[in-house]
Amino acid sequence: MSTLIATTAPQRLSYLTVVRASATYDLAVTAGFATPWTLALVHAGLNALSGSLGLAAFPGLDPMQVLYANLMGSVVVVWSLLRLVRPQRLHGLFDAAARVLFSLWMANALAHGAPDLLWAFLVVEIAWGAVQLAPWASARFRARD
Repeated sequence: MSTLIATTAPQRLSYLTVVRASATYDLAVTAGFATPWTLALVHAGLNALSGSLGLAAFPGLDPMQVLYANLMGSVVVVWSLLRLVRPQRLHGLFDAAARVLFSLWMANALAHGAPDLLWAFLVVEIAWGAVQLAPWASARFRARD
């Protein structure tokens, strides 16, 4: 029994570490989207970064875009805090599912002319999704509670 605990506990701990790390990344990247004032700063910063890289400028923000960005930012901040404070393996699975959806919508936006800087976010989104989803392919991982 102690051998079983010794071999499975580190895997569980490492997966929860990934769940927390992805939550920390999300919090850092999306907290600025949660309010109209911080969104304006993030938008200006991303626009400046895009320009310094020789990429196209970001389009201006209208009130509905601000609303949707604030809603997304607020939900992601709360979701990130949950994963930081009470991380669970199931949270990693649901986060991976959300990242699949976010990746699809980012790819769709890029296909329809979104700024090329979005590629960097898409790559990171796919990576976090893969890291959190891959362990679930193992029946042994899924069987643990």
